[in-house]
Amino acid sequence: MTQLTGRPIIGAPGELGARPVLSALLTGVRTALLGLSVVTVPVLGLWVVTPFADDGASGALRLASALWLLGHGAPVLRGPAGVPLSVAPLGLGLLAVGQLYRAAGRVAARGAGRPGGRGGVRAVWAGYCAVACAVVAQCAGAGEFRARVVADLVVVALVAGAAVAAGARRPGAAPVGVEVLERALAGLPEGVRPTGGAPVVRVAALAAGAGLLAAGGLVVAVAAVLTAVGGGAGSAVFAGGPAAVAGVLLLALVLLPNTVLWGAAYALGPGFAVGAGTVVSPVGTALGPVPEFPLFALLPEPGAGGWRLAVCLLPALAGVVPGLLLGRAASADGGRAAGPVRPGGPWPVAATVVAALASGLLVGAAAAGLGWLAGGALGAGRMAELGPVPWWTAPAAAGWVALVSAPVAVLARSRALRVAAGGPGRSWRSGVPLVPGALAVTARRGALLLRARAHSLVTRLAGASGASTVPGAPTVPGTPAAPGTPAAQGTPKAPGVPGGPVR
Repeated sequence: MTQLTGRPIIGAPGELGARPVLSALLTGVRTALLGLSVVTVPVLGLWVVTPFADDGASGALRLASALWLLGHGAPVLRGPAGVPLSVAPLGLGLLAVGQLYRAAGRVAARGAGRPGGRGGVRAVWAGYCAVACAVVAQCAGAGEFRARVVADLVVVALVAGAAVAAGARRPGAAPVGVEVLERALAGLPEGVRPTGGAPVVRVAALAAGAGLLAAGGLVVAVAAVLTAVGGGAGSAVFAGGPAAVAGVLLLALVLLPNTVLWGAAYALGPGFAVGAGTVVSPVGTALGPVPEFPLFALLPEPGAGGWRLAVCLLPALAGVVPGLLLGRAASADGGRAAGPVRPGGPWPVAATVVAALASGLLVGAAAAGLGWLAGGALGAGRMAELGPVPWWTAPAAAGWVALVSAPVAVLARSRALRVAAGGPGRSWRSGVPLVPGALAVTARRGALLLRARAHSLVTRLAGASGASTVPGAPTVPGTPAAPGTPAAQGTPKAPGVPGGPVR
């Protein structure tokens, strides 16, 4: 009895845990169904509470399937005319990619060291694609939303394959793209080559990207506050009852990453489009009729930008942090401060500038891809263009990061090298040079001279005040006597002694 209760009953070699491929296949199916349920449950719940729903449960399921496909970037068709709908709700896409990444990582770790362990990772992808086939088949018939069978399956398969491949990387493997970047930098001439700088350039690019996303989020938050205070358009959406309000809010939530990317494109300068022939940028806004949706209520009024040009300072601030990281790494030891540290000697100034330019190019490439993902089409005709324009956003992002981070990196490198060499002008707290040596000596000499003159003036004033207020105090030589004192009225002289006092 003790042996039966102390060990698991199922111990046969044919159990599910001993079949890694089948287990991984079911993991992929479960991951896809979990992401699909995140969309299906709210849609069915809203259909249940809606008192006058136009479609039945099949229509609600079709809508959920279309949203799941759109979350992967797969376009769908809407209405009898087949109007293209390709704006991907990136909130759903991030959820799907994150789940696949974690599932592939778990399967790869479980199959490490086993023969055929990589087959489990491919099984995860196959299980996910199997569910995608069922979703596309369910959404392929006649209805309000229709899937484009071949295109949607290809897009879902590519997205799932990229997420699975990224999650299945070995724990000790270099980050994605570092090898390619290292080879590209190694091909540069020696005088402008940032040796061993690929990881640092990658970290600087990530920091710059995070700064630009923070700038976009700040733009969206300020626009929301101004709209709430001033009472913007879009309030008609909230007149459809609680179900309509809940549906609109859920849709705005899954579109929030798109909105942040639009805000980042706005802060960069090129802005974005809300229809063909429109532009929303800090320089000016030209709009036509827009759909009634709360996120569109955050758009600025048409006209010149005016004070909105101040948002262009946000990308400049986002370039400071990568510049500091590159400057500390260029000194080869981090400059006594937290930052990337790499082996080897200091980079030349030209190599530091090249590293800043490389990080700017990486940010520009990422901005082009994310800008393309954040936009799309809401219909035919004028609403076929929506979101940032990639070939405008990419140069703006790369230019802002490179122009700001390059001089900041050079200055941070010079300061770190001066600290390491023990140069003058250190602060009492961290030993960081505050000003160059000659300027420090001149400033110190001027401060000492000003202090001496101030001390002389205070001494004179104190002496004059003491002679007039303290009776019987000796007079300071060179100061005039106070009126009414014996020195001012004169003293009697002794006879026969010119100028002598009476004894």
